[in-house]
Amino acid sequence: MSERMPYPSDLSQAQWALIEPVITAWTDRHRSVSGHQGAYAMREIVNAILYQGRTGCQWAYLPHDLPPMSPTYYFAAWRDDGTDQVIHELLRCQVREKARRLEDPTLVVLDTQSIHAAAGVPASTTGRDPAKRVPGRKRGLAVDVLGLVIAVVVLAASAHDNTAGIALLDQVAEHTGGTVEKALIDQGFKNQVVAHGAGLGIDVEIVVRNPQEKGFVPQAKRWRAEQTYGILILHRRLVRDYEHRPASSASRVYWAMTHVMARRLTGANTPTWRDPHTVSA
Repeated sequence: MSERMPYPSDLSQAQWALIEPVITAWTDRHRSVSGHQGAYAMREIVNAILYQGRTGCQWAYLPHDLPPMSPTYYFAAWRDDGTDQVIHELLRCQVREKARRLEDPTLVVLDTQSIHAAAGVPASTTGRDPAKRVPGRKRGLAVDVLGLVIAVVVLAASAHDNTAGIALLDQVAEHTGGTVEKALIDQGFKNQVVAHGAGLGIDVEIVVRNPQEKGFVPQAKRWRAEQTYGILILHRRLVRDYEHRPASSASRVYWAMTHVMARRLTGANTPTWRDPHTVSA
């Protein structure tokens, strides 16, 4: 770490200590038969993934003082074996405990967001959201009352919210061990999601907007999902879907929230897009 100037996205020593045990356990399970330890420290590999997520750059455009292209392998490996989710879940439980709550929630909020897909994203994994008139992909989240992510699903934007809702409920039931008793959804979801939730033992409530209210009016508890989407958009890799595989898009969400939670647990401020020390043209 002393060999280069730090980037705002770098993990501090305290933040690295939060996830280092998981990464160390992973490397112990994946040792090279030749005994080679790799040319770059694991902390720098994670810093490169977080840098890309925050800035939105391509792999080949990573700064030269970060590991060149090596994060590509680790990002894919950790996505495929679920290590990214293990790290995320570890920190999520700690944030909830710090807020004096049980590790797993009893209530979640479901919501979806349609985003444009970048050029080069396979057409077979994209579509057009007819309601929002957005061509690309649909990102669905299940969050708790603290705005922490419980489940992520990425589909073609043409997929109905019901499809996203059902997939999210299945993940919620799997990830929380059945602690969730209630889920709040908006009117974009239909009774099919309510029925599926009932089969999982989850009371799904469709929150109806007051027709007398004009413009954007935050709804009790449901606003947490909107807040989380706003936090994720601070990570430029998530402003548009650049990923070839939907699973990579979901992994980006887990890494972004891991970054957010590591800062919360260590009392660090989240940097904004605008540098307060510079003046825009």
